Amino acid sequence: MTVLRRRIGFEIELMAPPGVSRRTLAEHLAGRGGGHARPIWHHDSEPSLVPGLGRFLHLTQGFEVRRPDGAPLCTLVDDVTLLHGLDRAAPAIPGWHRILTDDARLLRLLAAHCDPGAPLRDVLEPAARLWGVTTERHGDIVRLNDAAGVTIALASPAGGERERPCEIVTPPLSENHHDALSTLLGAARELGFVVPREAAVHLHLDGGPFREPAALANLVRLFAHWREPLRHLLATNPACRRLAPLPAPLVDAVAGDRAPSMTEIRQAAAAGEISKFFDVNLTQLLTDTPIRDTVEIRILPGAIDADEIVDRAALVELLLDRCLDPTPIPPPAAADHAVQALLEMAAEAMAKTRMSYGP
Repeated sequence: MTVLRRRIGFEIELMAPPGVSRRTLAEHLAGRGGGHARPIWHHDSEPSLVPGLGRFLHLTQGFEVRRPDGAPLCTLVDDVTLLHGLDRAAPAIPGWHRILTDDARLLRLLAAHCDPGAPLRDVLEPAARLWGVTTERHGDIVRLNDAAGVTIALASPAGGERERPCEIVTPPLSENHHDALSTLLGAARELGFVVPREAAVHLHLDGGPFREPAALANLVRLFAHWREPLRHLLATNPACRRLAPLPAPLVDAVAGDRAPSMTEIRQAAAAGEISKFFDVNLTQLLTDTPIRDTVEIRILPGAIDADEIVDRAALVELLLDRCLDPTPIPPPAAADHAVQALLEMAAEAMAKTRMSYGP
């Protein structure tokens, strides 16, 4: 069995069958392990139909599952990119709703004060008390306005079977990665969960080693110059959303054997309007105040089998080992042999790792 060496957090996108939800999985995991589950808010965004407003920020209902000793087992949240197979006209199941606003600061305030387990009619009441106002009901919608009549937030039913998408988010795992994933994915399979058409698996690895300019430059070179071979080797899902090649200004900043400074890399990333929605999420490496200090690999395909996920993660580990070698990673010498060259790169990194730490 493949053993992973790094501290890794996993995000695994699944879909529940009709009549089953991420709440079902949370209660199943808690029940079989003697732990407990509780509702939480998940922060995300979605396109807006309001003219002049590009997106709505929203809170959707997720669930945190803890072990009997209180240690986190996983969280289960919605993912707005998972759409295929859902009945978008389906009415909301009672108890499933969301909160929408247009300001990230308001979103965080609402999340801190509103109970994700409260019924729709009451969910905005704590926020209303903060502003000294009362909520208004308009059909199925609960509106919260400030004293001047400016809308702060809306609470609305979460229809369209939005209870079925389920992203399993693990805490950072330092050991026994396979066993931990087998527990979670085995429970999901028992309930009939499947891999959605748009699914991906994301890996969050400690960002500290990649805060060195040479290592970060090599990370950019790997995901820019070797993009297609990487996607072929890892079997990236072509239907996966929110993936993109790294922006040209950032790629140009690490061209050739240049040794750019961290300041140059950050400036190039800003010029390229870097965000998390690229093949590799570098945003946390480009700030001195990261929310979580990780590099996120986003191009693994969806899976519901621990062997598949761990085997691909092990290959990623080896390629990241090569990024830590200060020697610049060159572009592929020949496109038709690039996949084999990647495997050779990984094999060389494995040999060096064994020389350093033993088998």
